[in-house]
Amino acid sequence: MLQESQILKSPEISIVVPVFNEDESLPELEQAIADALHHTFSYEVIFVDDGSSDDSWKVITSLSEQKKVIRGIRFHHNYGKSVALQAGFEAAEGKYVVTMDADLQDDPKEVPEMIKLLEDDGFDLVSGWKKERHDPISKTIPSKFFNFVTRKVAGIDLHDFNCGLKAYRADVVENIYLYGELHRYIPMLAKREGYSRITEKVVKHHPRKYGKTKFGLSRFMNGFLDLITITFVQKYLQKPMHFFGTIGVLLLLIGGGINMYLALIKFMYGAGIGDRPLLFMGILLMVVGVQFFSTGLLGELINKNHVEKQKPRIRERV
Repeated sequence: MLQESQILKSPEISIVVPVFNEDESLPELEQAIADALHHTFSYEVIFVDDGSSDDSWKVITSLSEQKKVIRGIRFHHNYGKSVALQAGFEAAEGKYVVTMDADLQDDPKEVPEMIKLLEDDGFDLVSGWKKERHDPISKTIPSKFFNFVTRKVAGIDLHDFNCGLKAYRADVVENIYLYGELHRYIPMLAKREGYSRITEKVVKHHPRKYGKTKFGLSRFMNGFLDLITITFVQKYLQKPMHFFGTIGVLLLLIGGGINMYLALIKFMYGAGIGDRPLLFMGILLMVVGVQFFSTGLLGELINKNHVEKQKPRIRERV
């Protein structure tokens, strides 16, 4: 059995667990992680309390006092799962990083096989696939539709983008930045950074034992809005002028062509054009074209002067 002193020096695996009002499940989860890993891997567990209103932080503090492999980060208020994961990624010290949810639905026994895929098969990221789910139909049907659309847009052959159980090489999480609801699209973010060796593993999914799901319609809608955002960002983050400038130039050309046509009619045939709707359309297209072109220029200027990333205010660490 690995000694705790060895675990503290250089953990092979960092387990990052975002927590939001899951005080009842945390002791069982910690024990399940220990049972699954302590015979084979050195590890650390980083619980990120995302502004819980129950006793989650007390439980995390107690676990940390009992075992030095347990670390905790506490936010002042609820920032969301993506920000919690990002804080855990920045604190992780392991060669491999594993994420899982705190509700006991993810099984830590799956972790060794996922790490094996990283070590032996050379993958950058292994995503869990909850092939048999124990969730209500109000969650499973939207999830299947969401995964289908995301799979087609991302060009990544995964069945369950939203599965909380994932394993990464440490350099993958060091080179991505999460905010909003982007935790759903980590494979897309990783692929954008050049980590294209992505696979999935069928994992066991347990029924929720305590509390209630945090899933709702608003999260479903926000997920699709973020999909649009990340798809746009992937293509045009470094070249906003290519998108806005192209649209702007096309509108300017169309609007300018319309106005030149009307000007020829006016000077060659003396026809009145002041009351023609086509004139107003030409002017409108040129104005909108200038706005799109200007937006592209502003985007280029902003891109050259990156705004410092917003950091959550961490209340406590243990």
